[in-house]
Amino acid sequence: MLAYYLELGLRSLRRNPMLTALMVMAIGFGVAASMITWSVFRAVSGNPIPDKSAQLFTPQIDSWGPQQNLPHNEPAEALDYVDATALMHAHAAKRQTVFYMVGMRVMPGGSRELPLNANGYAVTSDFFTMFEVPFRYGSGWSAQDDHARAADVVISDTLNQKLFGGADSVGRMINLGGHGYRVVGVTHHWNPKPRFYDLFSTQGFADEPDIYMVFNRAIDLHMHPDGRNTCRGSLSFTNWQSYLQSNCAWITPWVELDTPAEVASYRRFLTNYAAEQQRAGRFNWAPNVRLRDVVQWMDYEQVVPPESRISLVVSLGFFVICLVNTIGLLLAKFLRRSGEIGVRRALGATRQEIYTQYLIEAGTVGLAGGVLGLLFTAAGVSSVGILFPPQIARLAHLDLSLVGLTLLVAIIATVLAAFYPAWRAAHVQPAWQLKSN
Repeated sequence: MLAYYLELGLRSLRRNPMLTALMVMAIGFGVAASMITWSVFRAVSGNPIPDKSAQLFTPQIDSWGPQQNLPHNEPAEALDYVDATALMHAHAAKRQTVFYMVGMRVMPGGSRELPLNANGYAVTSDFFTMFEVPFRYGSGWSAQDDHARAADVVISDTLNQKLFGGADSVGRMINLGGHGYRVVGVTHHWNPKPRFYDLFSTQGFADEPDIYMVFNRAIDLHMHPDGRNTCRGSLSFTNWQSYLQSNCAWITPWVELDTPAEVASYRRFLTNYAAEQQRAGRFNWAPNVRLRDVVQWMDYEQVVPPESRISLVVSLGFFVICLVNTIGLLLAKFLRRSGEIGVRRALGATRQEIYTQYLIEAGTVGLAGGVLGLLFTAAGVSSVGILFPPQIARLAHLDLSLVGLTLLVAIIATVLAAFYPAWRAAHVQPAWQLKSN
């Protein structure tokens, strides 16, 4: 019987082509607008490391004071060199890392004649384990290499393809900024979105890093940060050492803490450290520290662009308006056939059968609207750059899950919209219809 009702529904699409076209277009435009904005919102709001997001924390220490802090007396989003190295030397967490963004030139070698620009990070050895960086060849370096300030480097698969044609380059030498480095690892493609570990310099969206080098070696080479660098007060430093001793925040710290007890212990450690700095006369204010996990950090940094939330709400509102119009069109379409319904009821069809038939017919309208919406969604996703920055726009894409969701939303929404029109059709009085005919 359901197959018969489906056949009736498909025939009905051709019976009133104008009404059908209006309903299909309303559903198509509404669902496409929602899916386009949803594809952007989905790309920027997901948890980039769901299995460890509750174990990774970024500490903040107030080194500026309440007069120069961020709004609501929030400390700087990164650490200065003094506090960053103090946390590393204390080693109060199971794993810990500090890093900052660097930029260098890969000098020509082999058959290449022109240098390449390479961007990446100066990191410590725990970086790779903490953030689950996948490797195609080799691995990261050891803690001993950190202390030895080794000239080791991990490169991305993309850079490895450019320099070595994709071959295993572990043990090979490359020239970065005039210095030789030994390749110890090659990563698989790894660029979590949002880039939760560096919201300070990238705001969460940037191209994949090319290199990772030893933090201590970058400091020894006086490599200035290639990302953000936030200072307060009068700047009087004139050389690298005075810059390291300044209150400029440019180093991002992360720690890995497995249990609530470890989290509480590390928070006490931060408070005690700030209290020691106050007693030593470096800070003239009470301890003011923060310890946020990945999700809390993303919320604090407002990594989801406000325009994506607004666009999603507006598009959902537009979809509701389209559905309201669809309800009216379905009501007109169904009640036009009151005579037919009266005959069927007089021949023994139950209200339940009438109700089911018209809901299935509405489902066919929803399916047609979903197919049209899919075409609009594909066109809209390719034009997202008109409304959003390029680094965000390129994250939106049409995949199988979005195709399925588009069709499913169109069908379910149309069937829900048809509940009232179908109920009115099922309650047509057969005697009145037969008498009027």
